[in-house]
Amino acid sequence: MSHSGLNMSRRIRRTPYTDRVETHGVRGFSVVNHMLLPKAFAPSVEQDYWHLRENVQIWDVSCQRQVEIKGPDAAKLVQLMTPRDIRKAHFGQGIYVPLIDEKAGMLNDPVLQKLDENLFWFSIADSDILLWAKGLAYGLHLDVEINEPDVSPLAVQGPKSSELMASLVGDAIYDLPYFGFAKFEILGTSQIIARSGYSKQGGYEIYLNGSQLGSDLWDLIWEAGQPHSITPGCPNLIERIEAGLMSYGNEFTNLNNPFECRFDHLCYFGDEIDYVGKDALLKIAQESPKQKICGIKFGGGKTPPCGKPFSVTSEDKSVIGQVTSAIYSPRLECNVGMSMILQSHWKSGSPVVVHTPDGLSRDGIVASFPL
Repeated sequence: MSHSGLNMSRRIRRTPYTDRVETHGVRGFSVVNHMLLPKAFAPSVEQDYWHLRENVQIWDVSCQRQVEIKGPDAAKLVQLMTPRDIRKAHFGQGIYVPLIDEKAGMLNDPVLQKLDENLFWFSIADSDILLWAKGLAYGLHLDVEINEPDVSPLAVQGPKSSELMASLVGDAIYDLPYFGFAKFEILGTSQIIARSGYSKQGGYEIYLNGSQLGSDLWDLIWEAGQPHSITPGCPNLIERIEAGLMSYGNEFTNLNNPFECRFDHLCYFGDEIDYVGKDALLKIAQESPKQKICGIKFGGGKTPPCGKPFSVTSEDKSVIGQVTSAIYSPRLECNVGMSMILQSHWKSGSPVVVHTPDGLSRDGIVASFPL
């Protein structure tokens, strides 16, 4: 089967929910972590955007693979991989962590979950962290096991998500703090559910352990969502940009450091912990970063798709950055984007010019997130 020119093969992994996604009329897929990610259901991104802001959606986000690290040296390896201090991590608290290499380049920005004293999951964005972790463990002779467990997240997103989830697992779901997680009974099994997701409209992610239960879980949520106008959905580009939710591989890569990605508050420089890339990161901190990710609002009518970055210049025509993701926002009635911007134009309200592939030079301003 092919969707939007994407040729399916065993190298591109289906998910436990792909059958249901296809039944519900998916209009195309992207590929994240070598796995299918639905990219469209509704007739338009704008229609999907309004529905997400007002109702509830079910998303197949199995591509958020887990890198499981367990064993006596698990905490040591996890700390080596991130500049964030994980010493106070505990069961029930998801922690957003930048992962960096020896040059302080960003490798991923997963959510870390500590499931036991010697058991951790990284819920990763789109890069091969499993192999990086294995390489570090092997080279440093650490006593750990590293694998990708049979865990496939399914997201329930939107303002009506709490009501839906409470009808399935009880009112304890309301007690979860943002990024918090706990075990709940569902489908006769104990599953981890987190109050999280790739939107800012409120929602949950069920870390389904056991792919054979995928269709049953989808159907259970689908039925429970009928009174709440549920639809199938996927991460929405308009909502993502407005919320300032970055995408690894789009907004930043290993050529960028945590300071450029606004993660400086997550970096620990005390002597008590060590991690790969600490010296390089300290040097960057002392020199101060030259650019960072900012929001941009710009006009000129609806922007074309941002398949390649758009050049951003100052009013005197010098290049000061590039837009990495962009789309028209029907709520703000202008185009919105994310851009790495030079320090000279960081300030919110700074005038800029965005150059789109249709040949237009569009006036815009730098803006703070959320837009």
